[in-house]
Amino acid sequence: MKIRQKIMEYAKMRRAVRELKALDDHALSDIGVSRSQIHAAVYGR
Repeated sequence: MKIRQKIMEYAKMRRAVRELKALDDHALSDIGVSRSQIHAAVYGR
């Protein structure tokens, strides 16, 4: 993977984390994710 692609992928993941953190707890529970699981859900860990 080229460096530019890695940077773009990193930015996309950070954006997903930021958007999930912006949701309220009810919306997160609707999609089956708790606040403590946001990073794991985005990064697949």
